[in-house]
Amino acid sequence: MAYDSRSNSLEEHWMPFSDNRGFKKDPRLVVKAEGTHLIDHRGGRVLDGSSGLFCSPAGHCHPKIVEAVHKQMQEYTYVMPFQVGHPGSFALAERISRLTPEPINHVFFVNSGSEAVDTALKIAMAYHHARGDARSRFVSRERAYHGVNIGGVSLSGMVKNRDIFHATIPGVVMMRHTHNPEEKFIPGGHSEHRGVELANDLQRICETYGAGNIAAVFVEPVAGSTGALPPPVGYLKRLREICDQHGILLVFDEVITGFGRMGTNFAAQHYDVVPDIMTMAKALTNGSIPMGAVAVKDEIYETVTGGSPDGLTEFFHGYTYSGHPAACAAGLAMMDILEEEDLVARTHDMIPYFQDAMMSLKDHDMVNDIRVAGFMAGIEVHQGAMPGLRGTTLQKEMFWNGLSVKFTGDNAIIAPQFIMEKEHIDEIVDKFRSSLDQHEG
Repeated sequence: MAYDSRSNSLEEHWMPFSDNRGFKKDPRLVVKAEGTHLIDHRGGRVLDGSSGLFCSPAGHCHPKIVEAVHKQMQEYTYVMPFQVGHPGSFALAERISRLTPEPINHVFFVNSGSEAVDTALKIAMAYHHARGDARSRFVSRERAYHGVNIGGVSLSGMVKNRDIFHATIPGVVMMRHTHNPEEKFIPGGHSEHRGVELANDLQRICETYGAGNIAAVFVEPVAGSTGALPPPVGYLKRLREICDQHGILLVFDEVITGFGRMGTNFAAQHYDVVPDIMTMAKALTNGSIPMGAVAVKDEIYETVTGGSPDGLTEFFHGYTYSGHPAACAAGLAMMDILEEEDLVARTHDMIPYFQDAMMSLKDHDMVNDIRVAGFMAGIEVHQGAMPGLRGTTLQKEMFWNGLSVKFTGDNAIIAPQFIMEKEHIDEIVDKFRSSLDQHEG
C-alpha cells in the first residue's frame, strides 16, 4: 500500500517504542518486502540488517509460509483453544519438541514473547504449588529484557522499560549483568573472566532471601535487546548448578536466540546448558503471524497436570488466540523451511565470517565496543549529547542510507537473516561505516 501524505496524516496511530513526533515529521514506511530487502515508500531498497526485530531469518514473504497460511485460512480461520483443539497446534508442538533439548517436550502456545514470559512465571508458580511448595520470589538480572507485560516488566533490568510503571509484581531480586566495560572487542564475545563469580550472585541471593523462597531464575542466554551481551565462560553452567542444588527452576528466555540465531537450534545447545523452561517467539513463524510459546521439561508438565483431580482444568491460564490456526500453519511451514533449507547449519557456517566482518568496524572513531554472539552483534557507539540520542539518530540515518538496523540506546544490534550471503554481510558493514562517516551528531 503506497503512502499518500495528502490522505493520511499518520496522526491517529500511537506507535510503540518510537519517537512519534519525529516519525510523523519524517516517516519511514515500508510498503513492500522481499527476501533480504524492504522497499520504502519513496521506492528505495533497504537491506534488513536486523531481520526485522530478529523475526524473519528465512527472508520476507517466504512463499512457503504465504501458501501455508492462505491454505489454512480457506479451511478454518479460528478454533476455540479452551477444551477444543485443531490438528495444527499439536503438529507444531511436536515439531518444536524435536528441536528443544531433552527432556523439554511440552509446549504451551501464546501470541508473543512478552506473553511467553508471563506464562513462564505462572507455570513456575503452578509447578511449585502442585508440589506443595509456596515459593514466591523470582530472580532476574540488571540490563535484562523480558518483554513488556507486567510480569516481564517486573523482571526487566532496563530502567526505561520500568521506571514509570510502578505496579510491578513484588519479590523480584536482580543479579548483576555480565557486561564488563573494561573488556572490549573480544573475539567471539566470550570473556574468560568472572563467569562463576557473577553467577554466584544467585548463591548470595539464596543465602539472603532463603533458597526455599525462590521459584525461578530468568536469564537470556545472550542478553539481546540491551546490546548483545554474551555470557562469560562458565556463567550459565554455574547458574544451572545452583538451581539444581536449591530446587529452583532455570528459565531461558530464547525469544531472540531460538531457532538458529546461535548456529544451533537454541542457545541452550550452543552453551550446553539445559534449562527447565524455555520461552520463544519471533522466528517461530518467521515473523509472519504473531506467535510465541513456552516449552517445559516433562516433569514440570506432569507435575502441574497431575496436581488436579481428573476431569478438571489443571492450569487456569491461556489466551483467546493461543495456537491460532493461521499462526500454527506459519509455524509448521517455518519448521519445514529450517529443515529443507538447512538454515541452522548454514548460519553456523557463516558465523566466523560474520564475526570478522563486524569486528572490522572497531577502527572507527565513533565505535566504543563490538560484541558478537552467534549470528548477532552489538555495536556500541560513543554517547552523544545525551544517552541514546546518537543511536536513535543513526537508526534514522541508516534507513535512508539503505540499511535497517535496530538500536537500543547507543547500541546497534545486527542480526542478519539466515539466508544472507557474504556479500550481504559486507553490504551491512559498508553501509554502517558510511553512515557513521556521514553522521554529524
